[in-house]
Amino acid sequence: MKSRRVVLAGGSAQVGRVLARHFHSRGDSVVVLSRKPTNEPWPVAKWDGVTIGPWIEELNNADLVINLAGRSVNCRYNSRNRREILESRLKSTEILGRAIQQVPHPPRLWLNASTATIYRHALDRPMDEFTGDIDIVQPNAPSTWNFSIEVATQWEETFFQT
Repeated sequence: MKSRRVVLAGGSAQVGRVLARHFHSRGDSVVVLSRKPTNEPWPVAKWDGVTIGPWIEELNNADLVINLAGRSVNCRYNSRNRREILESRLKSTEILGRAIQQVPHPPRLWLNASTATIYRHALDRPMDEFTGDIDIVQPNAPSTWNFSIEVATQWEETFFQT
């Protein structure tokens, strides 16, 4: 199997580490973009998810970019945390899009690992990007549920606009 160049933006948390280990174990060349570079079996390049910097070179000739960036949702949903959760996802998506447009040989595939929160809660059938029912903000639902739906919706809109 041919080795691939994989870039994981925001790939230093739980999901990113699982993906990095997976791709690395297959012999793929993995680079993680992280606010807090750590010592890993694969390169970790510093990025802030907001500005273009030297990390942009990692995108050139990449086969796959997966954006996992965003402030953890494992927090109280106060106004400051909500703002950070939303902005961190939108800004990282926008900056990745701008950076991809600037490299001579852009990645062949770019994925945003969003959230399943965008789909309605269902026990009758699976919800996925092909057949899932997109949830809508519910007037009587807790604000935290609606916030999650709004974040997911805006994140996907930003990705597709970019």
